[in-house]
Amino acid sequence: MDDRVRSLRIAKEDRLDSQRPGSKFPWLVSLVLGVVCAWLAYRDDRLMSSIGFERPGSALPVEPVASATVTAASSKQDKASTSSDSTAAAASDKPASSNPIALESRGYVIAKHQVLVSPQVSGRIMSLNIEEGRRVVKGEILAEVERTEYQADMEQMRGVVMRNKAELSELQTGARPQEIAGATADLQEQEEVVSQLESQFKRLKEALKTNSVSMTEFEQAQSSFFSTRKRIDKLRQSLDMMKEGPRKERIAMAEAAVIQAEANLTKALWRLENCTLRAPISGTILKKNAEQGNLVNPVAFSGSTSVCDIADLSDLEIDLNIQERDVSKVFVNQQCEVRSEAFPKRVYKGTVSRLMPIADRAKGAVPVRVAVRVPDEEQGMYLKPEMSAIVVFFNAPSPQ
Repeated sequence: MDDRVRSLRIAKEDRLDSQRPGSKFPWLVSLVLGVVCAWLAYRDDRLMSSIGFERPGSALPVEPVASATVTAASSKQDKASTSSDSTAAAASDKPASSNPIALESRGYVIAKHQVLVSPQVSGRIMSLNIEEGRRVVKGEILAEVERTEYQADMEQMRGVVMRNKAELSELQTGARPQEIAGATADLQEQEEVVSQLESQFKRLKEALKTNSVSMTEFEQAQSSFFSTRKRIDKLRQSLDMMKEGPRKERIAMAEAAVIQAEANLTKALWRLENCTLRAPISGTILKKNAEQGNLVNPVAFSGSTSVCDIADLSDLEIDLNIQERDVSKVFVNQQCEVRSEAFPKRVYKGTVSRLMPIADRAKGAVPVRVAVRVPDEEQGMYLKPEMSAIVVFFNAPSPQ
């Protein structure tokens, strides 16, 4: 027993070696490496369990993984609801739509119906009834152009029409009975004269055989007789033509002249009427482009070509450029909410009216138009043309 105990004792040299300072370093390094490996293994197992992956032979429980997934989903929903609530609060004090938001984009307000009012005749503006911001109704007088020249042209064309109509009426009516009677009397008179000349011609012809008359007298009688007979034939043809009436071709030419004169008169009247410039639509005057006394000419490069711009501010559109990656979220008749950046609390209902048939290559976007109706009492107040606006697109069609 004593021998066995002595064999288990550590020799003095070995105890001295273990007490040396460098003998503990390998043990410390091993301990640190073991702790690091254990921590890395623990982190890897937690990461796999958070994404729902379980190692073969792993004893991790399932419930913590499910709870972590539910917690992540609930946190995402909380963030989405918080974002939508903040957006609705920034847009309006009114309750937001219950439909989920598909997209939000920024665009510019434009007038759906905007007219550049230009005179159709040239001349000097004699009177002007235009002021920016004033609402006008269709047909209201906006300006007057000098009309002296156009009035004279109209009177001249009216005279031409009257003359051509008179000529046509004369041709269609034909000769009057008195004219026919006068031509008949002339014919009868010449017939009586020609009978006398014929008797004289025959008598001188017999006398010439006996040389009782000169050749000169005979020739004069012969000439008078034959010329009178030709005149009778001419008078007879003229009388027949007078009874028959004018040729159809002359009547057609007279009718064409009347049509041409009436067309010129219509043009002159049109020019005279266009000296008064009227509002083509009901709306608001956006811009004043001329002053009283200006020369206006719609086809010239110098001078004023228009007097004002008018737009219907109750029927507006928002011009947007939707990126190609988001255009699938937009469709025609989609429900929208529109608010201007200047008045974010004023919200208007809108509807996607159309997606343009061609994209913008430079912007990588598709132009979209959103129609907006503005109440009459708010026209030109909160939504003005060329203002920027924010449009919120919902995942629902607009109610009919």
